[in-house]
Amino acid sequence: MKKRTKIIIIAVMVLLLGVTGYLNVMLNKSVSNNNNETTTTSSYFQTYRNDRESTRDQEMLYYDAIISSESSSEEAIKNAETAKLALIDQMEQELVVEGLIKSKGFADCVVTISDSNVNAVVKAAELTSSEVAQIVSVIQTELSVGIENIKIIPVE
Repeated sequence: MKKRTKIIIIAVMVLLLGVTGYLNVMLNKSVSNNNNETTTTSSYFQTYRNDRESTRDQEMLYYDAIISSESSSEEAIKNAETAKLALIDQMEQELVVEGLIKSKGFADCVVTISDSNVNAVVKAAELTSSEVAQIVSVIQTELSVGIENIKIIPVE
């Protein structure tokens, strides 16, 4: 091939590369603008789950350290084992309740269980009375908690 033909081919390829880069940037901006609201809500649930998991992992490590420490008393080891088993039970209960609430047609939810209260954060703009009744029914059935101790929070 002649030198001139090679230069033309390279120039066209560079031009196509530039156009491709420009289109990529523009399409990413438009997709980012359209999904901004969805990402915020999704990231809330994902961030909460990640934070909860890392906190619980840390708690498990503390309990394991107490249990395996030679300087721990028998009572401290027993208390750590009891607390670890209670935490595992709570994690299982939250997972089950979250799954059951999602099975009722809700996009996402996070459930937290404390000694006396249960909080359910549900992905929804607002909840109808029948949707609230479904959530309360699931929580009461699985956790045997009174309705006065259940709080349901819709998050859009």
